[in-house]
Amino acid sequence: MSVLAEPKIDAHCHVLDPVRFPYPASVAYHPAGQEMGNASYFLQLMACYQVQHALLVGPNSGYGTDNRCLLDALKLGQGAFKGIAVVPNDCDLDSLEQLKSQGVIGVAFNAALMGFDFYADIEPLLRRLQQLDMWAQFQVENELLLNFLPMLSRVDVKMMVDHCGRPDGMRGVSQPGFQSLLSLGREQRAVVKLSGFAKFSQAGYPFVDARPYVEALAHSFGLSQCVWASDWPYLKAPYRLDYGPMLRVYEQMFSSQERHQLMWLSAKHHLGF
Repeated sequence: MSVLAEPKIDAHCHVLDPVRFPYPASVAYHPAGQEMGNASYFLQLMACYQVQHALLVGPNSGYGTDNRCLLDALKLGQGAFKGIAVVPNDCDLDSLEQLKSQGVIGVAFNAALMGFDFYADIEPLLRRLQQLDMWAQFQVENELLLNFLPMLSRVDVKMMVDHCGRPDGMRGVSQPGFQSLLSLGREQRAVVKLSGFAKFSQAGYPFVDARPYVEALAHSFGLSQCVWASDWPYLKAPYRLDYGPMLRVYEQMFSSQERHQLMWLSAKHHLGF
């Protein structure tokens, strides 16, 4: 069966609807043009590609800690979506519980954008997430993961890592940050999203230089601890990306049986669909 027709769960995408939910003036970057896409349009896109469910990630770009657009989409989806919110580092238990009641299953920590120092005080928040059995989702790059490891060794929170850990595409799989991610996989301490190739590939589509990183992650984590994600609508993409051609990349990387695990079973289990 073609990858386009196989049932899928998209584990990382965004909805942006500044007409109904204007961007706060305090957020520096305002996505525009083809970077935007609302929940109604994304539901149509999902139907075209047999995507049954999706994990909507609140973007630091555009919305920051304003989760109104995300929560509206979760309601509109009527079970199609779950969410990852962006919250203040001092977000209290009651606020997290309220988000959880509306379909939010975790919190995003975008260190690749904000840096580690911005998140240096999140250990109490991680403990609250652990208490509520919610995910801590990290987007790091290069060596940033190493900075988080001490606090993660103290808090046994469920952890997801975005976009293959965003390694430096020039330095190979031996670079320390990527090796620390592989160690988390061998210890079964995290789930990793095999996605975001455009964020670290030096070659561009079809991202042949991303393959060694993907293969190393699949080996160390096992596909049961890996999930697929589109990263739609490709915020700050350096060149045009489209959903269908991106899916074809995975058709070249994985067999039909492997794709069923990666694109359906793993996400269904970890994300609770």
